[in-house]
Amino acid sequence: MAPTLYDREVKPGDLIEICRGVYQHWAVYIGGNEVVHLFPPGADDSELAGWTAMLDSSTAEVRRQKLSKVVGPDNFHINNLLDHKYEPRERHIIVRDACMLVGRTLPYNIATHNCEHFVTELRYGKAESRQIKQAAVVMGVGAAAVAAVAVLGAALFSAFNNDDEEEED
Repeated sequence: MAPTLYDREVKPGDLIEICRGVYQHWAVYIGGNEVVHLFPPGADDSELAGWTAMLDSSTAEVRRQKLSKVVGPDNFHINNLLDHKYEPRERHIIVRDACMLVGRTLPYNIATHNCEHFVTELRYGKAESRQIKQAAVVMGVGAAAVAAVAVLGAALFSAFNNDDEEEED
């Protein structure tokens, strides 16, 4: 069973990071054991459906729900991840702005406007996603590794090809 907020000192305006396995879902706590979050259609069916919905969707709905409903069986924690970088907006302003967006359909893009962008914009006035930045770094490292293997393969092929030509002479 997922931990409850009563185990922590959560305050309105805090960011809640929910661990979904291959990705993190984000919400902003508004009090009363409720959160506001950006939610692509179909994302609640299962982890696979959630991942598929995030990749396929161009819009998402802003929802206000009980934290326990949003978290389900997953783990979560308070993560005001950019407090060291930006001054958080006043808590009542964060909550007010989050609540004003409930029910609206907003543009959604996994790379440029996802649930993490949504909550960081509410808290800091700046939309950022660390998990997207981290994914870009991983993909860059992966691409560099593939390129290195290709160069090494080409060099080995060339070396073996030169050896074969020398043997024929």
